[in-house]
Amino acid sequence: MHLFHRFGHFLGGTLLVTGITLGVGMLALPLASAEAGFLPSTAVYVLTWLFMLATGLLVLEACAWMPKDSNLITMAHKLLGKEGKIACWILYLFLFSCLMVAHIAGGGNILSQLTNTHLPYSINILLYVIIFSPVVYLGTLWVDRLNLILITGIAISYLMFIIFGLPHLKSSFLIQSDWIKSWHALPIIFTAFGYQSLIPTLMTYLKRDLKKVRLTIILGTTIPLIIYIIWNLLILGIVPQATLISALHQGQTAINPLSTTLNSPFLLSISKVFAFFVLTTSFNGIAIAFVDFLADGLKVEKKGIKKLGLCMLVFIIPALIALTNPTIFIKALDFGGGVGVALLLGAMPIAMVWSGRYYKGYSLMHQQLPGGKILLSILMAFALLELYFQFF
Repeated sequence: MHLFHRFGHFLGGTLLVTGITLGVGMLALPLASAEAGFLPSTAVYVLTWLFMLATGLLVLEACAWMPKDSNLITMAHKLLGKEGKIACWILYLFLFSCLMVAHIAGGGNILSQLTNTHLPYSINILLYVIIFSPVVYLGTLWVDRLNLILITGIAISYLMFIIFGLPHLKSSFLIQSDWIKSWHALPIIFTAFGYQSLIPTLMTYLKRDLKKVRLTIILGTTIPLIIYIIWNLLILGIVPQATLISALHQGQTAINPLSTTLNSPFLLSISKVFAFFVLTTSFNGIAIAFVDFLADGLKVEKKGIKKLGLCMLVFIIPALIALTNPTIFIKALDFGGGVGVALLLGAMPIAMVWSGRYYKGYSLMHQQLPGGKILLSILMAFALLELYFQFF
């Protein structure tokens, strides 16, 4: 029983990483990759995954230097000073507000397509938040248990989509490629591989077992990479490029152009169920990480009415923003990934570990990433490259 308990927490931690990574980014990736084509976008997926894996391990290293229950705000303050703390606050609130807006807007969209009740857009958004927000209030263990169910749903619907989708694949769609335009999708790809904010929560959940957390990060990010590549293969191979590009400009999810292309109601239903599971799994992971960040930054105890207040901040404001703009899905992801993910989950972990290793004198005993200053410099250059494509 003790072995099962320990393995269960490790499995739960891995699925939490997988769940928070597999989110709204997945519903936007085929749209963002459409102009580039399958092979160029796959190469950028792998490169981005390596970068985000590296910065995740850097966050883990910084966590090992900090007291129990410390979150990004505490790490930024101790390692980068007052300016780092202010920057962390601004970037975190910006990024996670964008992500929550995108999740709630996408969730309302998918819920509308699943139920087919023709309810107003606003009602579907409110229903989505009302149904799933209580789980986040109940805590990480409840999110873990729900994620286990959702991940099972993802696995079943994903396999079914592959099996029944392959006959619709057109190889002529997959040979289209434009390597230059593959970089234009980088902001949304960054968003799709973002998970680092969950690491402080994992440290607490897995009793600060660094080896176990490290393995959950590696496994939990590798699974989405494989799923993303196959998903991209299917969508780009089924839907004409022009249809995907049109959907991108209209701020839709990948399910919308799929529904206009497929002549199979059964396969379309599977894709909608899959999108719902993916979106909700990530929604829960991001929301619980957001609550933990606010609790650490505001020094609020996560109990009773105080925790309820934190949850209301996390859910109500993004829901109101999503209600005002039905086409905000892609815009929120693009801005969130292009600026927030690149700086908060890319550049900041690099800067924190550089400061901790070479200026603050923290021990290298917990070093999670080899390569020293050279590798850290290469990683920072890649983060700045992503910012270049976002703005220029």
